[in-house]
Amino acid sequence: MTIAQQLSSELREQAESTKKVLQRIPGDKLSWKPHEKSTAIGRLGMHIAEQPGTIIRTLTTEGIDFAAMPFKPVFPNTVAEIIDTFEKTLKDASEALEKYPDDKLSVMWVARRGEQIAYQMPRSAVVRRTLNHIIHHRGQLTVYLRLLNVPVPPTFGPTADER
Repeated sequence: MTIAQQLSSELREQAESTKKVLQRIPGDKLSWKPHEKSTAIGRLGMHIAEQPGTIIRTLTTEGIDFAAMPFKPVFPNTVAEIIDTFEKTLKDASEALEKYPDDKLSVMWVARRGEQIAYQMPRSAVVRRTLNHIIHHRGQLTVYLRLLNVPVPPTFGPTADER
């Protein structure tokens, strides 16, 4: 099994629990925020759903310049939109990783804002960083669910709601 295939396997494994958490987002609360400085729950869910797309960008480009592409957040109208986006980006990223040559994973990838470099690391590390980013926001989303009294599904182990 190649390194890229291992990363694909881990992405798919994490996707199972991520999808369970995304499915618990209350459809009538997509604009809810736990604090005025927080991201709305629907936007947070969509951000998570979009993240596998970052893996494709990592595999197909030399980097990203955030100054050249203004951020336009997507605000979903339904939980189904979030799930559909996640399933599509997940499928595309997993398929891209499955056939990606390991020697290209060591090529450096750069994230910048104009001349300012945010980070520069091998593509394999950017893929790992993206997996960590998904897991981080999934954890954040479980807190949102708890605050809304929505049963929290297990991710790395049982929760107080599901043992």
